[in-house]
Amino acid sequence: MPISSLSPIGHCPPSLSLKYNFPFCPTRKASILASPKKPLIFTTKRTTTHIVSMSYEAGIGVMGTKLGMMSYFEPDGTVVPVTVVGFREGNIVTQVKTEATDGYDAVQIGYRRVRDKKLTKPELGHLQKSGLIPMRHLQEFRLQSVDGFEAGQKLAFEEIFNEGDLVDVSGTTIGKGFQGGIKRHNFRRGAMTHGSKSHRQLGSIGAGTTPGRVYKGKKMPGRMGGTTRKIRKLKIVKIDNDLCVVMIKGAVPGKPGNLLRVAPAKIVGKNIPKN
Repeated sequence: MPISSLSPIGHCPPSLSLKYNFPFCPTRKASILASPKKPLIFTTKRTTTHIVSMSYEAGIGVMGTKLGMMSYFEPDGTVVPVTVVGFREGNIVTQVKTEATDGYDAVQIGYRRVRDKKLTKPELGHLQKSGLIPMRHLQEFRLQSVDGFEAGQKLAFEEIFNEGDLVDVSGTTIGKGFQGGIKRHNFRRGAMTHGSKSHRQLGSIGAGTTPGRVYKGKKMPGRMGGTTRKIRKLKIVKIDNDLCVVMIKGAVPGKPGNLLRVAPAKIVGKNIPKN
């Protein structure tokens, strides 16, 4: 088709419709190139999509409830500060996901039994599909292999972990509300005397003309706490099967009664591949 046959408006003859012959995707940028020696060329520029996937766990874990902190005396008299973690009814495998059915390998676990009316109908239907009791919390552990797991299988802490093992504990930190820079970021205050009028104020947050804006990530007052945090490589000091509790050395996120996620500690080269 010669260039002379193109109409001045839209550069398309009446018999040719770009709308139907050349589908256009709103997420792409299209451009039309035409010259006397070359036909119409359509070039598209794709937008990149970043997919964030959950990282692999070093092994299967369990969920528990934080009961509080105490001092534990070892046989040699050493005092160790520990966090006591208890376990309610649950830690049951609710679903096993595989590469063929879901695109990745993971084990879904349920924890803390509740009444039926506390859950929605989709949540109840998901659990009743496997003949399980209604449970409040559902979490996944992505593993390299899910062999040996099946729906309805109950996980016991003493069968997965031993005293002396290292674990990663995740939980929601205590919410502090809106706080200033001194409490939130450990800033120093100004002079309280000698005529100073800046005591706990934040101060300058950037230059005026250059760059003329506030840099992203600037430490400023804002909401503090109430976020998910993980404390890595904590040692299991004691496992008490009679009381159904476990003592973990150190502090873990949250206040007594909070949900905790306990998983084997990730150690690169030992239980996590270097690549």
